[in-house]
Amino acid sequence: MKTVRMTALALAVAAGLAACASPDSPKLTAASLEPIQNVVVIFAENRSFDNLYGLFPGADGVPGVNPSARQAFVPQKDFNGTVLPSLPPTWNGLTAAGQSVTLPQAQTTGFANRPFQIDAADGVAHTGVKLTQAVTTRDLVHRFYNNQMQINGGANDKFAAYSDAGGLAMGYYDGSGMEMWRLAREYVLADHFFMGAFGGSFLNHQYLICACAPAYPKADESPAKGSISAIDTDAQGRFVRLTPAANATASVLEGKPLYKNDGNLTPRDAKGMYYAVNTMQPAFQPSGNAPAGGNNQYADPAKATTLPAQTAATIGDRLSDKGVSWAWYAGAWNASLADRGNVYNNTQPNFQAHHQPFNYYARFDPQTGASERENHLKDFDQSFLRDAAAGNLPAVSFYKPQGNLNQHAGYANVSDGDAHIAKVIRQLQQSPQWKNMLIVVTYDENGGFYDHAPVPKGDRWGPGSRIPAIIISPYAKRGFVDHTQYDTGSILRFITRRFDLKPLPGVVERDEALHANGQPPMGDLSAALDLPAR
Repeated sequence: MKTVRMTALALAVAAGLAACASPDSPKLTAASLEPIQNVVVIFAENRSFDNLYGLFPGADGVPGVNPSARQAFVPQKDFNGTVLPSLPPTWNGLTAAGQSVTLPQAQTTGFANRPFQIDAADGVAHTGVKLTQAVTTRDLVHRFYNNQMQINGGANDKFAAYSDAGGLAMGYYDGSGMEMWRLAREYVLADHFFMGAFGGSFLNHQYLICACAPAYPKADESPAKGSISAIDTDAQGRFVRLTPAANATASVLEGKPLYKNDGNLTPRDAKGMYYAVNTMQPAFQPSGNAPAGGNNQYADPAKATTLPAQTAATIGDRLSDKGVSWAWYAGAWNASLADRGNVYNNTQPNFQAHHQPFNYYARFDPQTGASERENHLKDFDQSFLRDAAAGNLPAVSFYKPQGNLNQHAGYANVSDGDAHIAKVIRQLQQSPQWKNMLIVVTYDENGGFYDHAPVPKGDRWGPGSRIPAIIISPYAKRGFVDHTQYDTGSILRFITRRFDLKPLPGVVERDEALHANGQPPMGDLSAALDLPAR
């Protein structure tokens, strides 16, 4: 981690007073936020803003479809930069295995080069094949370097080219029937909220808690040495692209992109460090890697995807240091600790071990950190709902739905997760703590789906593509579309400001990088609130 320079901007962030990007942001002091006693973050999966809320009235939505879109559609381009005559096929078919309705690859050829509605009344791209939000589509690549190549310097014109799902990357839904859409209409929809880091779930869960990428010292001497990515850089050493494979096709119309090595780790940087940017597994159970040896609480350290325990500062550390209560609640946590058969089982609960970021940290070692685990890493069914009903939620709660309820393409549909999250919110609204609660419902990342909004230029980790975020609270503005520039770290900014915490270095570095690139700093969610100045 580089040394944080305490510039004027950094001092502002450290004081919890960084300006919001919106010109009409409220001038709130830390005292103004005191009515909010409980912050609840619900972290769903893998949807871009355009994919679910692109038709939302008044929001910066799908170009050419939503009249409130701020930019015209930029046609998708091939690897060499030429405009594609049509979208590439959706390789291996558009629907996931086992669905009641299918759309094979042969029927996805020749879609017009523009976004298309997956749940259109006359079928996908006029094919006559009707897909509802209860149908699970195939998954799409969503990885660190791929996301940067799709964004293509801000043009967002290579989503179809640099996807292993071809044209599906351009699909979106009419979300107006979703329960969460109705809550967004009632409260606040943030339409310029960007994922904190480029790429996938693993890194964006880490960014949610530490605004950083996990370090892997001496990776070239480890079992993970084969996972060091091969990339091409420019004369200044800046990333250009993943190095193509020797057998890569010349056009995406001929086949999906192939790379020399799209690994889980960055190449060694100027300071000799490697970072984990794509999915790796925690060293502690529940993990995608089974135990080895005599202790079943740990994952096999000899596996190439087992990440060494991390020690960077997290928002949990900051809260604990200040004596502020907090917990991470996970769907199927206890069940997966008891039975590893629940981990990545592609049915229910399909527990995703890489969605549990605190479980990667040495502070929560099952032996040396047993009390920390018990106090802060909890089960949704057995703890969250009980605590909410009793009015005993901690000051800061994070909730991660189990796999079949998180809306992740490939193994979950849109409608089940929508109904589940809306039900959780109804239960929170019945809690004695509701009158002083702020709920943020957002997504970890875009899941490889297209979004048209230009991505602000930040630091080496992000931000990445735009994602939905809904702010629900008795103190939220009503029926409001918030155009303030936010990212995943804005949740950390709000928590830091509300509880007067020391800011995490990565949050300060992000705003300094934005400033250096002529961009405004990220907001801290206060523009979504209606609180009296104090």
